Amino acid sequence: MIVSPSLLSADFGHLADDLDMINRSEADWLHLDVMDGVFVPNISFGFPVIKYVQELCEKPLDVHLMIVEPQKFVSQVRDCGAAIMNVHYEACTHLDRVVQQIHNAGMKAGVTINPATPVCLLRDIVEQVDLVLLMSVNPGFGGQRFIRNTLNKVRLLRELIDETGSQAVIEVDGGVNDTTGAELAEAGADVLVAGNYVFKADDPFEAISTLKRL
Repeated sequence: MIVSPSLLSADFGHLADDLDMINRSEADWLHLDVMDGVFVPNISFGFPVIKYVQELCEKPLDVHLMIVEPQKFVSQVRDCGAAIMNVHYEACTHLDRVVQQIHNAGMKAGVTINPATPVCLLRDIVEQVDLVLLMSVNPGFGGQRFIRNTLNKVRLLRELIDETGSQAVIEVDGGVNDTTGAELAEAGADVLVAGNYVFKADDPFEAISTLKRL
């Protein structure tokens, strides 16, 4: 299992220490949620923080833009050192064009769908993306309860990926812990994003290792 701890749950008063923990852990990526207070009802952090994180973090940055008009910021995300730029289906009128922009900038392209957005809407784009992120909570805040219908969505997405021959991996974000993570792994998920389960754990290294073994 690929594990991408969510920076949103880190201690921003001791961010360098948390990033050092990530570097020394078995984590594969680091997930960064950028929120604008418009697309989601919260504001998180912007490009100066991402750039600072990139300078200290040795893991690939998995940047998830929970914002309106993400196509305006492709070059800024690239310049911050992101390996993956993930945009919401619901925020992109011309999703195909945005995916091309991300690829042309040298990053992997991901598309995210909210809990109420059906998987079938990805049929015409799934072959072009590197990653599909399923939100298993309503985006905007950490620490929410896992939405169990996500398990069915993972299965449907796996069927769609297999049917189309897409190479996209399936990522899930929201309410992920050892229990829900095991269920998601069984359903066909490839990547788990975990915030509180990792950063609030008594032993973050063990929490990450537990997810890796799923």
